[in-house]
Amino acid sequence: MKNWKPIFIENSKIPVWLSKVSPIDIGAITLGLLVISRNEMSEITKNHETIHFQQYLDLFFIGFIPLYLWDWLVGLFIHKQGNISYYCIRAEQEAYVNDTNLEYLATRKRWAWLWNYKVKSPPYLDKLDQFRNDKNS
Repeated sequence: MKNWKPIFIENSKIPVWLSKVSPIDIGAITLGLLVISRNEMSEITKNHETIHFQQYLDLFFIGFIPLYLWDWLVGLFIHKQGNISYYCIRAEQEAYVNDTNLEYLATRKRWAWLWNYKVKSPPYLDKLDQFRNDKNS
């Protein structure tokens, strides 16, 4: 399962439509076996979305969306901003921290992201605080 990859669909309008109801601008999104992108994907984006695909596998597909939404709601309660709470989601933390390491998936420990990352304190929280301050200026 470690070597399994999702199906990539590029140049789709679906991320554009989803961005209208999302607190962030969606460039690509993983929905189960599919990764849907509004443009052609870089290797980093493919790696980021494949990390999400592996997270779906970790949670047997059915657990991913409820956990993702739970983490977002907890982040929203703590940080009071939808765009900041997005970056606090544990699944996003693992993907953002490791998406530039194209070898990461070969050494990734299954389920470790559930305990290695915390919703209230992502490893890049200082950058999020700077983003918050820039938005409030």
